[in-house]
Amino acid sequence: MSQKVSDHLLERLREWGVEHVFAYAGDGINGLLAAWGRADDDPRFIQARHEEMAAFEAVGYAKFSGRVGVCAATSGPGAIHLLNGLYDAKLDHVPVVAIVGQTNRSAMGGSYQQEIDLVSLYKDVASDFCEMVTVPEQLPNVLDRAMRTAVARRSVTAVIVPADVQELEYSPPGHAFKMVPSSLGMPHYAPVPSDEDLRRAADVLDAGEKVAVLVGQGARGARQEVMALADRLHAGVAKALLGKDVLDDDLPYVTGSIGLLGTRPSYELMTGCDTLLVIGSSFPYTQFLPEFGQARAVQIDIDPHMVGLRYPFEVNLVGDARETLTRLLPLLSASKHRGWRKKIEKDTARWWQVMERRAAVDADPVNPEYVVHALNDLLPENVILSSDSGSAANWYARHLKLRGAMRGSLSGTLATMGPGVPYAIGAKFAHGDRPAIALVGDGAMQMNGMAELITAAKYYREWADPRLVVAVLNNQDLNQVTWEMRAMSGAPQFLPSQSIPDVPYADVARLLGLKGLRVEKPGEVVGAWEAALAADRPCVLDFVTDPAVPPVPPHATLDQIEAAAASVLKGDSDRAGMVRQGFKAKVQEFLPGHRDREDRPGAKDTT
Repeated sequence: MSQKVSDHLLERLREWGVEHVFAYAGDGINGLLAAWGRADDDPRFIQARHEEMAAFEAVGYAKFSGRVGVCAATSGPGAIHLLNGLYDAKLDHVPVVAIVGQTNRSAMGGSYQQEIDLVSLYKDVASDFCEMVTVPEQLPNVLDRAMRTAVARRSVTAVIVPADVQELEYSPPGHAFKMVPSSLGMPHYAPVPSDEDLRRAADVLDAGEKVAVLVGQGARGARQEVMALADRLHAGVAKALLGKDVLDDDLPYVTGSIGLLGTRPSYELMTGCDTLLVIGSSFPYTQFLPEFGQARAVQIDIDPHMVGLRYPFEVNLVGDARETLTRLLPLLSASKHRGWRKKIEKDTARWWQVMERRAAVDADPVNPEYVVHALNDLLPENVILSSDSGSAANWYARHLKLRGAMRGSLSGTLATMGPGVPYAIGAKFAHGDRPAIALVGDGAMQMNGMAELITAAKYYREWADPRLVVAVLNNQDLNQVTWEMRAMSGAPQFLPSQSIPDVPYADVARLLGLKGLRVEKPGEVVGAWEAALAADRPCVLDFVTDPAVPPVPPHATLDQIEAAAASVLKGDSDRAGMVRQGFKAKVQEFLPGHRDREDRPGAKDTT
């Protein structure tokens, strides 16, 4: 029986083990949609509300499954809409394959409707592999290389299939010149550094008295090895945002996140160390690493193109984190310098006390830090967490204690708005038997999260565990930018750009057949979390939170915070009394070291 190119494309995806394709329809892929009908929806067509959301769902699926995420869209506007989600995958090194339609070959170059030069458009986002299929015999090789390259390079690849090519009768490549036959499969491999480089790295680490370790998502498969190394060297471990679930947050030497959304003990770990080991992270902010010349440094990364970045590393080890650490550990001597570890553990314990105090500070009406902090004791052991960008990411990074099998992620390097809800939906298709929670700001929820509630309502009955909790931090403010304006520019809130409407998110959820609760009092927070986690369907929690709670960076000085407070007070009349005259004192209550600034050497004027 003859087979069309579109039929073979889906067959080839099945042979690669692809089970879901996150997509949105359009006439540029009509041939492919018809093939889906003939294939009894295998692989499963998951209908998002927008192509950007389809791409984000593919990213979330890939992040939480460890498999390739696949998305599809029509030509022209559909292909354009995919780009933001695809860039999120590219910058976070996540394997995603985009399949996009194109106008008929006969129309190309004729300024035809929806004709976009997709090869040029996708040249950057799919820089590792982007090809257009122009004849049937080309398809297997192009699709196989797209899949294989996405996995091998942990990146985005693209396959462009013109509409008329989709409808052609498929014929395989022959045993002839100018034909490129192909094969399936991506064998597992784990590269390791040379013995000489391992020995050099061990010498650097052994010489250290105050060792700091920074782990990213590349260390996720090396949990036991990282803990063994930290114990042997009496080191502290900080975590890049994408590595938040690498180690348990209740380990006493794990200082938490690093960077603008990081913790005070992570900041002090880096400012006080004499040796640095970075494992599986491309953390971008050099200013949060040790001063140049302060620390000798070693890096481990599986990608040779990503070593040597951010810091003057003395030894760069190219290899799989687990295999590299397995070979490195026997070369390391047990450290005799226990005082450093004791200081780290003391600083970390104090930090968690500060977080508890900050969560307990009164706010109007609800403290967003309390909303997230209260979730800690209620987290299911197998929960999957996503966070959107913005101030919600601050509370995700600082307050949540991930442990055991818990997983969490967000848009790390692109830091784009909008992936919180679609990430969680993608996670549910990867692990339908696990609960998912998305922490989102009201800005991101209005941008696209509300529409994706329709997607959750469409599919949740298929999930073995129907729980998907969307927690909206509703402060009617684009809060992260508002605070950045205050801290960096000394400017008060600019209402035309920052103020957003109060939307009844819980009511919208209920209209869609989901559960929804609005929370306006601190005493309702825990009960709302419990109700959402006990629900038999997805639930939206509309937490009405105080926009005046500052996401204080770990390195901020008291002068900077006071300047930010002053800028808020300057805009008091414009905000119609929303900002109280006692705001400055209130900000000081939230400072991480407010209670104990005076007894900490060198910390007198800092947070």
